[in-house]
Amino acid sequence: MEAPGQKEAQVVAAWLKKIFGDHPIPQYEVNPRTTEILYHLSERNKARDRDVSLIIEDLKQKASEYESEAKHLQDLLMESVNFSPASLSSTSSRYLNALVDSAMTLETKDTSLASFIPAVNDLTSDLFHTKSKNEEIKLELTKLEKNLTATLVLEKCLREDVKKAELHLFTERAKVDSRLQNMDFLKAKSEEFRFGIKTAEEQLSARGMDASLSHQSLVALSEKLAELKRQTIPLKKKLESYLDLMPNPSLAQVKIEEAKRELDAIEAELTKKMDMMGL
Repeated sequence: MEAPGQKEAQVVAAWLKKIFGDHPIPQYEVNPRTTEILYHLSERNKARDRDVSLIIEDLKQKASEYESEAKHLQDLLMESVNFSPASLSSTSSRYLNALVDSAMTLETKDTSLASFIPAVNDLTSDLFHTKSKNEEIKLELTKLEKNLTATLVLEKCLREDVKKAELHLFTERAKVDSRLQNMDFLKAKSEEFRFGIKTAEEQLSARGMDASLSHQSLVALSEKLAELKRQTIPLKKKLESYLDLMPNPSLAQVKIEEAKRELDAIEAELTKKMDMMGL
C-alpha cells in the first residue's frame, strides 16, 4: 500500500506534466512541504477546471437555446411580414449589427428605446461615479506622494542624526577609554607612591627616626601651622588697634608687653614647627 506522501507526489507530478505539456518542468526543491502545497494547488486547479467546464456547458446550452429562439423569431418574422435579414442592404445590416451590439453591451432585454434610455442613464451614472472615484484616488495619491516625500526627508534627517550620534558616541567612547587608561595609570602610580612612602617610613623608623617626622605627621603639622597662622591674624589686628590708642605709659606698656610675649610665643612655636618640617 502506498504511503500518503507518495500518492500526493504522484498526483503532483501528473498535474505538473499536464500543466507544462511538452515544456520542461521548472526545477524546485522537493520536500514534504512543497509537495503538500503543490498537491493542494492541483486539487484547487482540478476543482476550478470542473467549475469552468460546467460553466462552458451551461453557456453552450444557453447559446443553443438563443439560436433556437432566434431562428423561431426569424421564421415568425418571415411569416408575418415576409422580412429577412438577408434582404437588408449593407448599410441597414451595419445599423442592425450596431444596434444588436449596443443592446448586448448595455445588457438590455431588447432593442427598444424604453430599454436603451435607462441602460444609457445607468451607464452615464456609472461613468460619473467612476470619474468621481478617480478624482478621489488622484487626491489620495497626491496626499500619499506628499507624505512619502516628507517621510523620505525625515528618514534622511534621521539617518544623518544617527550618523552624528554614532560619531559623537565613538568620540566620547575614545575619551572615556583614554580617561580610564589615565585613571588606571594614576591608580598604579598612587599605589607605587604609597608603597614607596611606606617603605621609606619603615627604613627611617628602623634608623631611629622620630615618628613625628613621618609623612602623616608632617601633613598634620602643616595643617596645624596653617591654623596657627590663621589665629595670629586677629592678634596682629588687635595689636595694631592698641598702637592707634592715645599713649598711656603704664597701661600701654603692659598691653604691649603682653602682646609681644603672646606674639613671641606663637612665632617661636611656628619656628619650631618649621624647623621640624625642614628636617
